Amino acid sequence: MDTNRYTRGQETLSSIHGSIGEGVMDALKDIAPDLARYIIEFPYGDIYSRGVLSLKEREIATIASLTTLGNATTELRAHIQGGLNVGCSRGEIVEVILQMAVFAGFPAAINAILVAKDVFVELDKKQAASNNKTN
Repeated sequence: MDTNRYTRGQETLSSIHGSIGEGVMDALKDIAPDLARYIIEFPYGDIYSRGVLSLKEREIATIASLTTLGNATTELRAHIQGGLNVGCSRGEIVEVILQMAVFAGFPAAINAILVAKDVFVELDKKQAASNNKTN
């Protein structure tokens, strides 16, 4: 194992997804530890950590791609949250998904918008609960 790739990948994964990303990798370790390592090393250690695009730009591209696939709801949910974590606004995420209706069709865009809506509602509920605790 290339420890530099792995370490770089873990750092990038954490900066985008926080502890949620680590939880996904932990869930894979008992059934497919190599898959967890590949995900950390290649997408996050090699690709996401390149300097040409910002993490925000990479998340926009990823959200667009996952929208067009139309069958990666779990990953789309994670990357919408990741996009928000690295500076995407809700409006930008919605706009990217709307743009994909042109290329992937309305069913794919509707599915993605509903995933985004769920993520936004979850975040609003967490924020409200957090505000209630501090009041």
